[in-house]
Amino acid sequence: MAETIETGNISQGKDKVSPSFIGGAMIIAGTAVGAGMFSVPTVSAGMWSIWAIIALVFTWFCMLHSGLMILETNLNYPVGSSFDTMVKDTLGNAWNIVNNLSVAFVGYILCYAYISGGGSIVSHTLTATIGFAPQPMISGLIFALGLAFFVWWSTKAVDRITTIMLGGMIITFFMSVTGYTLNVSATKFFDSDSNMGLFSYFPFLFAALPFCLASFGYHHNVPSLMKYYGKKPQVITKCLVTGTVIALLLYLFWLLATLGNISRPDFIPVIEKGGNIGVLVAALSETVSSATTSNLLSAFGNMAVASSFLGVSLGLFDFLADLLKFDDSRQGRGKTALVTFLPPLIGGIFFPDGFIMAIGFAGLAATVWAAIVPALMVRQSRKKFAGQTYRVWGGDALVFTVVGFGLLIAISHILGMLHMLPVYP
Repeated sequence: MAETIETGNISQGKDKVSPSFIGGAMIIAGTAVGAGMFSVPTVSAGMWSIWAIIALVFTWFCMLHSGLMILETNLNYPVGSSFDTMVKDTLGNAWNIVNNLSVAFVGYILCYAYISGGGSIVSHTLTATIGFAPQPMISGLIFALGLAFFVWWSTKAVDRITTIMLGGMIITFFMSVTGYTLNVSATKFFDSDSNMGLFSYFPFLFAALPFCLASFGYHHNVPSLMKYYGKKPQVITKCLVTGTVIALLLYLFWLLATLGNISRPDFIPVIEKGGNIGVLVAALSETVSSATTSNLLSAFGNMAVASSFLGVSLGLFDFLADLLKFDDSRQGRGKTALVTFLPPLIGGIFFPDGFIMAIGFAGLAATVWAAIVPALMVRQSRKKFAGQTYRVWGGDALVFTVVGFGLLIAISHILGMLHMLPVYP
C-alpha cells in the first residue's frame, strides 16, 4: 500500500521496541465498526447485494488510502501534531477553518444519530423483554444522559466501560449473526424472484455512497497512532490495513446475514419508519424462530450504539474543550459537557427517528476531512518536504482518485437532498 523511499531516520530509534500492531489495528477496526453498521443494510435495499458489495469495497479502498495519506503528511511534523497543524501548514487557514467545522459537525451529527438509534434499540429491547417501554424520545434521553456521565467524569471511565462493551459486542455479534447466516436464503440475497437485471439496481447506488463513507471513519485516529508508536510508518500502515480489512469483512458478513434473511420488499416498512436500529432489529428478528438469537442481536445493538456514542462524544468533548479553552476541572468539564451534549439531546428529543438521515449528513461532512483534505494535504506536503522517506504508492493518479471519490460522495448527497436521485422504494 505504501513504499519507503529510503531508510532514513524516520523511526524513533532501532533500540526502541514498538508495541504490537494488533492493538492499533483493533483501535482502527473498533472505530470504523459500530452502530453505523446498522445503516448499511437499510441503505443497500435499493442497490441490493452485488452493488452493495462493490460500493463497500471501493469505499474501503479509497478510505484506507486517504488514511495512509494522512500518515504520510503527519510524518513531516512533530509527534502529537494533528489536523489543525497539518491542514493549516499545508493548505492554509481557510481550509483549516473548513476542516475544523466539518470535524465538529460530524461529531454533533453522529452524537444525534446515536441518541436517535439508542432510543430506538432501547425501546425495542425493553418491549421484547418486559413487554413495555417508554417512547423512543424518552429512551433516547435516558440513554444519552446515562452515558454522558462517563464522558463528563473522565476519559479513563470511558476507556473502562468501552473495553467491557467491546468484548460483549464481539461475543454477541458472532453468536447472533452466525444464527442468521445459517438461515440465509440465496433467493433473497440475490433478489431472484424480482427478475430484475443487475444494472437495474445500479442507479440506487449513488444515494447510498455517503453512508458507505461514514462506515469507514477512523481518520482522526491516525495522529493518535503516531503518538503511540512513534514515527514508524510500516507499523502504522499495518494497523490501518489490518483494521480496515477487519471492518470490511465484518460489513460483508453483516450484509450476508441481513440481505439473506430480509427480502427487498420487506425493507420498505423499515425505510418508511426512518430505518432506525430498533426497526431493523425487529424485522430481522421475525426471520428466525430463535428468541436467543434475537436477544443476542438486540444486546449487540445496544452495546454497538453505546460504544459508538461514547467514542464519538469523547472525541467531540476533547475537541470542544481545546477549542473553547475550558479547563479539566469538574466545573470546566461540566461546561464542556453542556456544549457537547445539549444540541444533540435537543435533536434526539424532538426528532427521534433521524438515524439514517443523520448518518448520511455525517458522510457528507466527513468527505471533507476523510477524503478531500487528506489527498490535497499529501500533494502539498510532497512539494513542501522534498526529503520524505515514506510515500503512499500511486502518485497523483491515486490522489485524484481519492479527491474524485470525495467529490462524488458530496455531489451524490446533495442530489439526494434535492430528490434528484432514485431512491428505494
